[in-house]
Amino acid sequence: MNRRLANKAQRDNPPQGRFIDVEGVRLHYLERGRGKPLALFHGNGSMVQDFDSSGLIDLAAENYRVLVFDRPGFGHSSRSRHVVWTPEAQADLFKNAFDQLGVSQAIVLGHSWGASVAVALATRHPSFVQALVLASGYYFPTPRSDSAASVLSAIPVLGDIISSTISPLAGRMMWPAILRKLFGPRPVPSKFAGFPKEMAVRPSQMRATAAEATMLIPAAFSGSKTYAELKMPTIIIAGQDDRLIDIKQSVRLHGEIKQSKLRRIDRAGHMIHHSATAEVMAAIDEAAAEAVLTHGREGPGVQQPRETSGA
Repeated sequence: MNRRLANKAQRDNPPQGRFIDVEGVRLHYLERGRGKPLALFHGNGSMVQDFDSSGLIDLAAENYRVLVFDRPGFGHSSRSRHVVWTPEAQADLFKNAFDQLGVSQAIVLGHSWGASVAVALATRHPSFVQALVLASGYYFPTPRSDSAASVLSAIPVLGDIISSTISPLAGRMMWPAILRKLFGPRPVPSKFAGFPKEMAVRPSQMRATAAEATMLIPAAFSGSKTYAELKMPTIIIAGQDDRLIDIKQSVRLHGEIKQSKLRRIDRAGHMIHHSATAEVMAAIDEAAAEAVLTHGREGPGVQQPRETSGA
């Protein structure tokens, strides 16, 4: 049944964008608008429709060349079983993808797990990332029940069995509760109805989701050693009432990245690109403007004054 539903989900939700082959991975991506390149990386369990249904892509495309990828194993992108898809591995993959697309520099936004990919891209390929926007990210290792619960589903063979049988059924049953946790304290916006739930609970995507959940703590441990290396303008944005990742993560990161600015969104949860789309767009514009100031007037890598504000 799960296989049949997965095939139906893919028929009902055909690729909206284009494909590019990079290192044996077939990546699906959307490209809209013209102007300074802006790359968007989605969180765990998600896909390009997350940013699309939020309205952020259309809003950003008014002034930017927006590039949004399904990360490996999500949406319509493939995921090699011979690679451990750490944030660093994904960063290198996407850098090669951008090279193929003729993009030499970009403003980069990452949401949730995608923020870890954005940070890895900035530390491994600093000349590519003009500025960072890090939204609702998990940056420092702390105990996580979701990570521990995903261990069995990430194990080869056993994980395939679980992801093909139990996980999709559990995902459908828990979907309303998951959304309440992601969007709370605000209600789930009507525009999120455009997100294809059945694509998210396919066995292949459930296994990718479990793998990234299991990798969450070690990825944060590895990434936390690199934050001082970030020299580009960085805007950190998070919901004050995030029920999935405590905003203390973003506050601590602000302390680690000396030139960063922190934007707290009151009464908002984890999915701030849906519940506070205008504020996220403003953070992108602010990061782009700071990139011009930094690189245009003072050269790359010059730190800007620190600032913290509410929203």
